[in-house]
Amino acid sequence: MPMVSTGRWQPVLTSPRWRAVAAVLAGALPALAFPEPSLWWLAYGALVPWLLLVRSATSARRAAVEGWLGGAGFLLAVHHWLLPSLHVFILVLAALLGLLWAPWGVLVRRLLGASPGPGRTAAALVLVPAGWLMVELVRSWEYLGGPWGLLGASQWQVPPALRLASVGGVWLVGFVLVAVNTALAALLSAPRARPAAAAGLLACAVAVTGVWAWAPRPQPAGSVRVALVQPGVIEGADSVQRRFDREEQLTRELAGRDVELVVWGESSVGQDLAHRPDLGRRLAALSRTVGAEVLVNVDARRSDRPGIFKSSVLVGPDGPTGNRYDKMRLVPFGEYVPARSVLGWATSVGKAAGEDRRRGDAQVVMRLPGTAGELRVGPLVCFESAFPDMSRHLVGDGAQLLVAQSATSTFQHSWAPAQHASLAALRAAETWRPMVHATLTGESTVADARGRTVGRRLGTDASASAVYDVPLARGTSPYVRSGDWAVYGSLAALAVFCAAEGVRLARRRVSGPVPPRG
Repeated sequence: MPMVSTGRWQPVLTSPRWRAVAAVLAGALPALAFPEPSLWWLAYGALVPWLLLVRSATSARRAAVEGWLGGAGFLLAVHHWLLPSLHVFILVLAALLGLLWAPWGVLVRRLLGASPGPGRTAAALVLVPAGWLMVELVRSWEYLGGPWGLLGASQWQVPPALRLASVGGVWLVGFVLVAVNTALAALLSAPRARPAAAAGLLACAVAVTGVWAWAPRPQPAGSVRVALVQPGVIEGADSVQRRFDREEQLTRELAGRDVELVVWGESSVGQDLAHRPDLGRRLAALSRTVGAEVLVNVDARRSDRPGIFKSSVLVGPDGPTGNRYDKMRLVPFGEYVPARSVLGWATSVGKAAGEDRRRGDAQVVMRLPGTAGELRVGPLVCFESAFPDMSRHLVGDGAQLLVAQSATSTFQHSWAPAQHASLAALRAAETWRPMVHATLTGESTVADARGRTVGRRLGTDASASAVYDVPLARGTSPYVRSGDWAVYGSLAALAVFCAAEGVRLARRRVSGPVPPRG
């Protein structure tokens, strides 16, 4: 860092207190690349200040601390909209999960610290992104919060990045982003590293260009006419009933528009249809009126199983068709409290779930016999659209259309609705299958098999229905076929590096300390 040796900046850049503040701010910077700011281009340099800070740490311990603080800052920034619900508990969660970046900080200092030569720089261009992917992989575990805010997801509107996603998923996009940031940090901080860093930037550019030019593309396979129903925010003591009435009204307006599937948002029905057969009859009447099945989402206590489930239920002209999917991956604290006996106090300081929802057993591909060729639909509920593996497995099981049912009423005026809606483009590009993102409240959108937005979005202020001619596609994307190879490759590279470091340390201990020269 050129500024370290300059006079008036010296106390600031060497003071542990100021460096800690700088680490938190530097870690938070990449959050601006996500919606709503959507400064997607910032992701190609947003990690550079954090990398420069960590590489200049005076010890491995200090690098670990600054990696931890930067990780906490990043998580706070991308999840800041949870503050009204979790209050001070969001600080605790960010501090705990931020620890995942501590080893990454040590790795950055080991590879980029001091004056790295071409060999160390070349290793850093592979291992620093690999280490970042390992952090993202661990924090993507549903019990640690899930894959919200993966760095690669910030590129949801960039066509070359979406092509990369079709080859290696969001993981490959994130790997390339961190590699570019690492190369820029090396260019700025280490003169001996500049040739290797420039070669790394060129390699990234060549790789992206090669994928853009030669990677296979999905082939057209007709279209399906889908309607989304978004009632908007409805509050009050009788909000459940008034919301159903509004959804019913909006659906009736679709009569005569030749739709083949109507999708309602998450928690669009607040009572179990077995307990309330009158609601089932009203939904069946809607299906007959519109001439299409209606996919609703029931958030209620089940009559056939104990507990509360969130379930996608397909209703036809004769009532529920038997196609049902129970949500499998629940939102921590929002739908259940992890280790409730220990963390149950979170319900007293925020809006954590008072009772844990129950989980489904398996993913389901629903068949719509009324559509041409029997359309196969893969449902996801809210948070599940953030998991790349769930949409990939649905497509592997034959889904032709992905449908996510969501609601963001608690976070309506935050960055959450736009960021959630953006995931539809990424999942569609990864799988070569169009994705419908239908919301109770929030932003509803549709993406085609290449991740391009179809028609208009329904914004957070909308209470309306919209009809989309969704183009279908055939073929199997490289990502669906090969899976998370970018993650496995990163894991292998880190394993080789750790083995080499172990051998080096063992040799040093055997040979003893090197005597001083002269």
